[in-house]
Amino acid sequence: MARESLVDVVAAALLERVVDGRTPPGRLLPPEAELAAEHDVSRLTVREALKVLQTQGVVEVQRGRGTVVRPTSTWTAIDAVALAHDRSGGEQAALQLLQLRRMVESGAAELAAAHRTDADLAELERHLAAMRTAHDAADVAGFVAADIAFHDVVFHASGNPFVAVLLGPLSAVLRARREETSRHEPVQVNAIAEHAGVLEAVRSGDPAAAREAMESHMDQTLADLRRHVLGR
Repeated sequence: MARESLVDVVAAALLERVVDGRTPPGRLLPPEAELAAEHDVSRLTVREALKVLQTQGVVEVQRGRGTVVRPTSTWTAIDAVALAHDRSGGEQAALQLLQLRRMVESGAAELAAAHRTDADLAELERHLAAMRTAHDAADVAGFVAADIAFHDVVFHASGNPFVAVLLGPLSAVLRARREETSRHEPVQVNAIAEHAGVLEAVRSGDPAAAREAMESHMDQTLADLRRHVLGR
């Protein structure tokens, strides 16, 4: 994996400043010199980081005033929008992310049933086995990693290169959500059963069955989210 550039690191830190409320929408970011000192970088690096946020619609440079944070409704980068809503949206953000997963992943499973290879099936089996092993060892991090890897194989097996791109920018937020729910042992038990169902449906080569299996997985995920995380 390529290392983040210093500009990207500073841009991410400035985005954090915005989403954690230190500089909310409508307010001015500190001057470049102050930000440079705060992050121990050059003013040029700060300026380039601000340009990154400008292209994402997060900030706007106003002549004679400074750099103002724009409303989240104008942001254009999906990862920035997801981070902002995840921090402030609470239950609504969690449900909306799951809605997005349902739309993308059900279609991906349907395509995967038609296009999967023997190698894809072997990878799905391997990751499902890793989920079981991590569950038995009470290894939440390992369980989440295997869970995400399983879904990545489904995306790849779909044969459509755009599928993974849709959820890729949300990886950090989605991983955090999975870690939150997978801390609960019953959630892991349910997830293993649902992933096994998805694997068998994809193996069958029946697109409708694969979509139905993934829909069932998303239904179970929603039920577990409401019961174990949202407290319903």
